[in-house]
Amino acid sequence: QVQLQESGPGLVKPSQTLSLTCTISGDSITTSNRYWHWIRQSPGKGLEWIGYITYSGDTYYSPSLKSRTSIARDTLNNQFSLQLSSVTPEDTAVYYCVRLRGGEGYDYWGQGTQLTVSS
Repeated sequence: QVQLQESGPGLVKPSQTLSLTCTISGDSITTSNRYWHWIRQSPGKGLEWIGYITYSGDTYYSPSLKSRTSIARDTLNNQFSLQLSSVTPEDTAVYYCVRLRGGEGYDYWGQGTQLTVSS
């Protein structure tokens, strides 16, 4: 059974950098045809795609967030991470890590972690 678990600070001050980690169990981050995504949902809004890292370590970002976003992986601990710099209250959201299997779509989601940006 594949499980994804997000972890993060919960509260970040404006202008700081948000850092979240997703720990994967039941699969390997380097398994072929796996794509590991970050998606968020702000209060009252729909889902917003942030970016992803591939099984080979390539990264792709939303154009609207690209200048502030970095996604990386830790193959030793089977994790991937999100860093979002210069956060504002607009970045307050529930952040999800999600697996996409090529040809199958998004098939496993983490439970989500609330991130609030406030002074």
